[in-house]
Amino acid sequence: MTPSDSAPNPMVPHLTTALNGPLLDLEQRILNAQPAIEHWFRTQWQEHTIPFYASVDLRNAGFKLAPVDTNLFPGGFNNLNSDFLPLCVQAAQSAIEKICPEARGVLLVPENHTRNQFYLQNVARLALILKQAGLKVRIGSLLPEITAATTLTLSNGATLTLEPLLRKGNRLVVEGFDPCVILLNNDLSAGVPEVLQNLEQSVLPPLQAGWTTRRKSQHFAAYDRVANEFAQIIGIDPWLINPYFARCGEVDFQAQTGEECLVAQVDSVLQKIRAKYAEYGVKDEPFVIVKADAGTYGMGIMTVKDANEVRGLNRKQRNKMAVVKEGLQVHDVLVQEGVYTFEHINEAVAEPVVYMVDHYVVGGFYRVHTGRGVDENLNAPGMHFVPLAFETCCSLPNPDCAPDDTPNRFYAYGVVARLALLAAAVELEEMAG
Repeated sequence: MTPSDSAPNPMVPHLTTALNGPLLDLEQRILNAQPAIEHWFRTQWQEHTIPFYASVDLRNAGFKLAPVDTNLFPGGFNNLNSDFLPLCVQAAQSAIEKICPEARGVLLVPENHTRNQFYLQNVARLALILKQAGLKVRIGSLLPEITAATTLTLSNGATLTLEPLLRKGNRLVVEGFDPCVILLNNDLSAGVPEVLQNLEQSVLPPLQAGWTTRRKSQHFAAYDRVANEFAQIIGIDPWLINPYFARCGEVDFQAQTGEECLVAQVDSVLQKIRAKYAEYGVKDEPFVIVKADAGTYGMGIMTVKDANEVRGLNRKQRNKMAVVKEGLQVHDVLVQEGVYTFEHINEAVAEPVVYMVDHYVVGGFYRVHTGRGVDENLNAPGMHFVPLAFETCCSLPNPDCAPDDTPNRFYAYGVVARLALLAAAVELEEMAG
């Protein structure tokens, strides 16, 4: 796909808000400061160990552009524009060279979703990227029922061979293959299996990046510091790229304990947002997203516009909030400023998801949901998951075009996504001690 010079592409989401003045100003400042921004990023990449890959969910409210989630085990490589495959391959080569220059073999360990065709196509695309980067790739499954090499035929005609993982001393192997790198595409929500512990090989991302230990509140605390430093460089209010947040520990939705902490934190964050909305003349109603502090898949999430809404939740609401992926109980809760999304594709609400390998933006797509509102989580059942691949790669702005022109808007997306990636690097360093 190439953008038309004569007419806007109807398949690229557009902002449907009149409140795009501050965002246009933000995008213009980002474009004007491109040399300073890229120089600053280069110094940061030298100082920090960057996660092997990541995807960042962004929300574009027209007056604010901010990350709302950062995934260190991205599962949507199949949704990227195939024109950007060379970018993915080069970035993968760069990442592997830094960690294991001698790398000839990579063992890819995926999630246990053998029935999810979209996810399996992601695994196949990831394996293809690694193979084209010049690596031998095998796929080792944590599923106990995989006791021999098992070939799956995917709905798009591709095939994927899963093999049982074997432990030889402190090395993880599959039959006849001893890799130097273990690449996890499994977020370890159910814990770190024994077979992955105390390995002498490089494990990417590191085990502490899994949801067994990682917390969203730690990530956004790191992002807070990164966003403040970046905002000083380009002369903006950091709030324009940073959602407020608070955390509540020891919440038990089933036993209805910790409720007062939740009410207080929701009220506190809403008051901060109201003050900013008044400052910027935003007429929309402030809201927060209450979600589990660990975990993925859009589980355990609710939109709240008044603190009293989290008081005395009914049984259905409590059950929805109490458990996330792998049946894990929720006790730590993140209260995050809700960021509206005023981007639409054919009347459906959309939000950009940016993909990175090493410190390179390699593309992205839009998550689309016809049944959700502009103030709701779109990562939910019923999402119209035929996401549109970005038609430009986020790294090449066009100074001759308006700030909201497609390549320039995508550049702004790529900058904010890289800020979240940098925050993830800082977060993981702090967790490692």
